[in-house]
Amino acid sequence: MRRISLFFVFSLILLALSAPAARAEAFRYGLDVLDLENCAQLRGKRVGLITNAAAVSRTGEPGYRVLLRNGVDLKFLMAPEHGFALEYEAGQRVGNAGMGENLKVWSLYGDSRKPDISLLKTIDVLVFDLQDAGVRCYTYISTMKLAMEACSEAGVAFMVLDRPNPLAPLPASGFVLEPPFESFVGAAELPFIHGMSVGEIARWLQKRRFPGLTLQVVRMRGYRRDRFADDLPGFRFRPPSPNLRDFKTLLLYPATVMLEGTDVSEGRGTDAPFRMFGAPFIDSKALIQELERYRLPGVEFHRTSFTPERNKFSGVECQGVRLKVTDRERFDPFMTSTAILLSLQKLWPGETGLHRHATFFDQLAGTSRYRVMIQQQRPIGEILAAVRAQVRAFEATSPNRYLYP
Repeated sequence: MRRISLFFVFSLILLALSAPAARAEAFRYGLDVLDLENCAQLRGKRVGLITNAAAVSRTGEPGYRVLLRNGVDLKFLMAPEHGFALEYEAGQRVGNAGMGENLKVWSLYGDSRKPDISLLKTIDVLVFDLQDAGVRCYTYISTMKLAMEACSEAGVAFMVLDRPNPLAPLPASGFVLEPPFESFVGAAELPFIHGMSVGEIARWLQKRRFPGLTLQVVRMRGYRRDRFADDLPGFRFRPPSPNLRDFKTLLLYPATVMLEGTDVSEGRGTDAPFRMFGAPFIDSKALIQELERYRLPGVEFHRTSFTPERNKFSGVECQGVRLKVTDRERFDPFMTSTAILLSLQKLWPGETGLHRHATFFDQLAGTSRYRVMIQQQRPIGEILAAVRAQVRAFEATSPNRYLYP
């Protein structure tokens, strides 16, 4: 009898432990949630859609087709940097285009980066569905802010179909953007690594910039911010831009993207952009020795050489470093970026080019303070302490910025 009782108790315990997992909801993009509801929120409305080829459903169906299948009166598409088909390189001007279903794709990275007010007046709601990279300088957030501004001016509602921040488990880090340094590579007063989804940023922007805008965020389901996006069952990785080709690159992007504001190649024009960096003047062995002094968590550095086919040093062999993330739970991209910049500035202060590219570097960083501290060779602990103070202040003023647990 005692054995039967113990078995019964043990069975109840196992059932209790397994119940949360059984109840766990499958992950769905905001697009999927809208589809489950047959796009009821858009029924009877004239609709425009900001999107690109990476904005697909769980099954891989393009977002604009999901809307058309549900009978949405879709008037036009708009595409950000890189174009709808993601065939344009960073900074390359994108023209308007046509596609099937008699839809025109208006460029938001051509003659203007802000939606045309007269065009918006032909619709009732502008929908935004783009996969962000989780870093402030990634320009899709800038496109969203300008679209919200235009909708506010035109009296048109704005809807965000939310998607994961792929780097959400990484703590917020990097200097908070200062208003004088606002640009298309830094559109809002967020930390460099912000930890927020596009829907959360839209709500945050509305409260601060566009209080009169009618905003609706279609939330994801089954999303957990303590998991990297590729750990979410049902997450479908599509490169959000030509050089962010896989999730490993996406993870390293915030560690190496600041090199765009220097005379060091960030690997563009090779088969591993943002996963390695270098220049003809670099001594890989000396650089790795300098980097290893920092004992950076979760990352290794390896000697490499490469010859870019385009961009910086096109056709010229570069010596450099390849990064390998060994533990992404411990990896700190901003600390790694800071160590790289300090090391390059120490070893090659005249060649690294911070002084030549100060304006653009400061726009990426959101402040001139970071560049000055790098040039002055301030201790990395001092730089990171200054960053932590700014992040704490940001978090204190934005306590309700999250939509998800």
